[in-house]
Amino acid sequence: MSKLNYIDLFAGAGGLSEGFIRAGYEPVAHVELDQAACYTLKTRQAFHYLKSEKKTEIYVDYLKGNISRDDLYSCIPDEIVSTVINKAIGVDNKYIFNEIGKQLYNKEVDLIIGGPPCQAYSLVGRARDEFGMRNDERNHLYIQYNKFLKKYKPKMFVFENVPGLISAKGGQYYKNMRNLFDLAGYNTVHYKLEANNFGVLQNRRRILIIGHRKDIDITLPDLDLIRSHNSSKVKSVFSDLPELEAGQGIDKFATYSKKANSWLNKSHVRNGIDVLTQHVARPNTEQDKEIYRIAVDKWNNKKERLDYNDLPERLKTHNNRHSFFDRFKVVADDLQYSHTVVAHIAKDGHYYIHPDIEQNRSISVREAARIQSFPDDFYFEGIKEGQTRTAAFKQIGNAVPPLMAAALASTIKKIIA
Repeated sequence: MSKLNYIDLFAGAGGLSEGFIRAGYEPVAHVELDQAACYTLKTRQAFHYLKSEKKTEIYVDYLKGNISRDDLYSCIPDEIVSTVINKAIGVDNKYIFNEIGKQLYNKEVDLIIGGPPCQAYSLVGRARDEFGMRNDERNHLYIQYNKFLKKYKPKMFVFENVPGLISAKGGQYYKNMRNLFDLAGYNTVHYKLEANNFGVLQNRRRILIIGHRKDIDITLPDLDLIRSHNSSKVKSVFSDLPELEAGQGIDKFATYSKKANSWLNKSHVRNGIDVLTQHVARPNTEQDKEIYRIAVDKWNNKKERLDYNDLPERLKTHNNRHSFFDRFKVVADDLQYSHTVVAHIAKDGHYYIHPDIEQNRSISVREAARIQSFPDDFYFEGIKEGQTRTAAFKQIGNAVPPLMAAALASTIKKIIA
């Protein structure tokens, strides 16, 4: 029996796709504009191919830095690498359709998954933009998504985005979106999901629109019924990682300091390839580190968050004293989930301070990836090989947690398999 297939639009680093692959689906194509994310997708496709061929030692060699990225890709059939399409949806649709056609070999598409960039719908994004993101062209990328639905007529689609989608422009974008999907021949239902209900150690709220073709008799699931009980705490993310100070860490490769705990095993974060990569912390100024110590001490001893206005005057360098009081925030390891990891982590780590006052730094790339439930063998690429930290943080912050994606994919599979 052939696997269910899917096209991933606005694929990012492939967090949503990782969940679908884990649930037994096969990707037809990943379409993504960001070049670094496309390298990440290619590297991950290489991993899945080598795993299926029982040649993971080649991938391990890459994680250890023994072979280059080009060497890795040379071990993969061209038709696997070419499933990653580094083009702009909307601008390059003709090219994208042609490339997808080569992959399909006249097969039908079972699913389309993905969601346009969320910044235009984000409440924080609207608050920071003087025009409330009303002029942002990303507001209308759902129209392009709909063109792919009309072109390929998948049995179902999964459209993921931020909760702010519902209220953006007074709800008009959401209303227009649902109308377009209806005209394309799809019944839709939307869900409000929280990642921590799926075993992810993070408070991450998302909107999911699931649609199915009107000619297919499908009863969509109650996603509240697929919750995963979680008794672990955020400290599970950090427990087996070697200690770092600001600016320290090795991209390829380090070793673990302890054995894996139950959450790391159950969540597939530690899954057999014991090669630790990208446990790298960004450098911080002495002023930043002084503020970090204050924030960590305040949380660990008083269970209070740092208010920026409570800092000594000599440490206050931001002119804006009237908003974003919590711009310095500890990733509290004694809670059952952390606050949301977002793409802004690529610019600074002030909102993601490590809870260990002795390490006195913001979290590493690998720690951020674990909070998002990415497995440790998932390597995030930069445009240039070896220059990964900033690109990796951005990709991680924009991603769908694979644990949540896998649960959704498994549920959908029971409906249309």
